[in-house]
Amino acid sequence: MYTRHLYSARAFARWTRWETLFFLALAALVVVLYHVFEFTFLNVPWTPVALIGTAVAFIVGFQNNAAYGRIWEARKIWGGIVNTSRTWGMKVQDMVNNRYTDNPVTERELKKIQRELVYRHIAWLSALRHGMRQKKKWEVSHLSHTNREWHRIAYIPEQTTPLKDDLLEYLKPKEIEHVMSKGNKATALLYLQSKHLKELVDRGLIWEFSFLELENVLQELFTLQGKSERIKNFPYPRQYASLAYYFVRVFLLLLPFGIVPSFQDIGDHIMEQFPLIGQEFIWLSVPFCAAVSWVFYTMERIARVGENPFEGNPNDVPISTISRGIEIDLRQQMGESDEEIPDQFPETYHVQM
Repeated sequence: MYTRHLYSARAFARWTRWETLFFLALAALVVVLYHVFEFTFLNVPWTPVALIGTAVAFIVGFQNNAAYGRIWEARKIWGGIVNTSRTWGMKVQDMVNNRYTDNPVTERELKKIQRELVYRHIAWLSALRHGMRQKKKWEVSHLSHTNREWHRIAYIPEQTTPLKDDLLEYLKPKEIEHVMSKGNKATALLYLQSKHLKELVDRGLIWEFSFLELENVLQELFTLQGKSERIKNFPYPRQYASLAYYFVRVFLLLLPFGIVPSFQDIGDHIMEQFPLIGQEFIWLSVPFCAAVSWVFYTMERIARVGENPFEGNPNDVPISTISRGIEIDLRQQMGESDEEIPDQFPETYHVQM
């Protein structure tokens, strides 16, 4: 537990290092102007600064709650995708059989059909995760220097391999051509699944009741896909996000002008008993101001990157890892060997993608 907290602290310090240096430099500049050059007019009463800070704390707290709610909802949706995918694999293996057909096929042909249905589902997972990784105009985390730095070192599969290449192993060439011609490729794959099920019913390889059960699973997959797309395509309301963004920066600019004079007053009070400490006490305002500024800025930034939980940031939902985990699970249940099944995507600094 201690190691995990220590690693998180180091990660946060690295993530915000440039902003921390800016806060230290701003506070030091105000101290130099106020204390060394005696620009005592650089004095903002503490009361309005505190009132602004209180309002900012409420706004940022609201934004963090909303952003965490979006992340948690996305995690529940993809947890549902995990469970429904396992259900799909189980029902495909048990419900595709020769029991109700007048023209039975070989066991090898049955395995081939089951494999096509499972592989097409894996293709659906690939298409869905690629769709969730597409950039939207309101996704701005990549504008930050340290976020761009993270994306350069992190292995995000959807930014490395195009969707068409990911589909080669799971679909026939005609199916790939059909899917790539559609705007919503995940939806196109579910339509192909339903069409294939109908063909199997006509051949008697799936009983009518089993067909309804499998169609219900596809319906649930449509529901989960729609919920995931809702989070992706509907941004956190801009009026709230912009309000927090600008208010935090106004507060951070005013903060040194309120804190520095207050520390000067404290230094004057202790001057008689501790002259040396009192004379230089004002310099303690630099780390204090930087610490307060860091807390407000970091909380606002955590909320900002948490608004869109599919961008590939360290705290996002690891949809690539989840999809590959489902694939490994399904292919193991079909009896494939470890050599045939791909490895899990690598982590970056213990962060799953």
